Amino acid sequence: MIAHRPRDGRLPAEDRRLRDLHDATRSDIMASTPSEYVTLVSCDGFEFILPRSAACVSGTIRRMLDPSSKFSEAITGRCVLETLTGIVLEKVCEYLLYNEKHKDQANVPDMDIPPELCLELLMAADYLDT
Repeated sequence: MIAHRPRDGRLPAEDRRLRDLHDATRSDIMASTPSEYVTLVSCDGFEFILPRSAACVSGTIRRMLDPSSKFSEAITGRCVLETLTGIVLEKVCEYLLYNEKHKDQANVPDMDIPPELCLELLMAADYLDT
C-alpha cells in the first residue's frame, strides 16, 4: 500500500501515528547503550560479528561507531565497508581480534599474511586507520 500526502500537506492520522512511533523508537535506540558486539559487512555481503573493543582498534570504525557522531553505524552497530572484499575483511577482523588478544604482551608472534593479500591489506589498513 502506498500512502499519499493530501494536497494541504497534512499527514493522515494513521501516518502521523506511524511517524511518531518511528521517531520514538529511533530516540530509544539512540538513548540505549551501545551493544558489546558490532557487525562489519564487506562489499560482497559477508558479515563479521566481533567485540566492539576489537573493532574500535580501527580509528575509522571507532569514529563510525561513536554515539556522538550520529552516524547510522553508531545507531545500528553495523558498518558496511564498501571498499573491502570478504576475503580482505576476514583478515582484517582476524588482525583486530589478534591485536585485542595480544595487546598487553611482549614478543608477540607475527600474523600469517598470504602474499597475495599484502597490497589489499595495506590499502585496507590505510583506509581503516589501523
